[in-house]
Amino acid sequence: MRLYPAIDLRGGRCVRLYQGSYDAETIYGDDPVDQARQFVDAGASWLHVVDLDAARTGEPVNRPMIAAIAAAVNVPVQAGGGVRSLDAALALADTGAARVVIGTAAVETPALVEQVAARQPVAVGLDARGRDVSTHGWERGGGGDLLELAVGFESSGAEAVVVTEIGRDGTMSGPDTDGLAAVLAATGLAVIASGGVAGLADLIELATIGEAGRKLAGVIVGRALYEGRFTVPEALKTLDR
Repeated sequence: MRLYPAIDLRGGRCVRLYQGSYDAETIYGDDPVDQARQFVDAGASWLHVVDLDAARTGEPVNRPMIAAIAAAVNVPVQAGGGVRSLDAALALADTGAARVVIGTAAVETPALVEQVAARQPVAVGLDARGRDVSTHGWERGGGGDLLELAVGFESSGAEAVVVTEIGRDGTMSGPDTDGLAAVLAATGLAVIASGGVAGLADLIELATIGEAGRKLAGVIVGRALYEGRFTVPEALKTLDR
C-alpha cells in the first residue's frame, strides 16, 4: 500500500478542511513547495495535491502552484480539484501532474473519464458521506451511490479510484474501514483510501482490508502528518511490514 502525503491548496497555502467544510480550515503553511520537498526528502514516493479553490468553483487558481510543486520534486504528483473538462485535465497534466484526479465531472459526465484516460493517466475521485457521493467541493450531495459509481468506472480506463469519507476527512477519527472494504469488494479498480487516519495503527488496519492479492493500493494522509502524529519514515516503515 503506497503512502500519498497530501497537500491541499487554498489561496496558495497548505490547508486542511474539517469534514470538507470550507468554514473549518486549518492553515499549515505558506510554502507548499517547501512542504512538498520535505515530504519527498523524508522518503515519499508520490504526492497527492488538491486545488480546493478549483474544486469548489472550477477556477484553477492554484494551478501555478501545482506546477511549481511538480517541478520541485523528483516523484510523481497526483493532482486534482476542479477538473471539469478535457481541456482542464490536459492543462493540469501540463503542469507536470503524473496522474489527474477527476471528481465532480466524473460523476456528472462519466464519458469524460474515458476521454482523459485515452490521453493521460487518470483516477476517479469519489467523495462520499456513507454511500452518498458529493460533488462541487463536497458541497452538493446526491451525486449517486458510491459502490455503483465505483463499479461503473471499471471499464473507463481509469487507473484508480480515490475514495474519501467526508465525515472523517480531517478529523483523525479513524478511517471508514467497512466502507472501504465494500468498495474494494465491489470494483476491480485500484482503491486509494482517504480520510480519518490518525496514527500508525490506522495504517496497519487499512493494510488488512481485503483478501490476498486484492488490497488497498494506497492511502492519502494529511492532518496526521502535519500535526506530528507520525512521520513519513514511520509510515513507510509501517506499510513495508
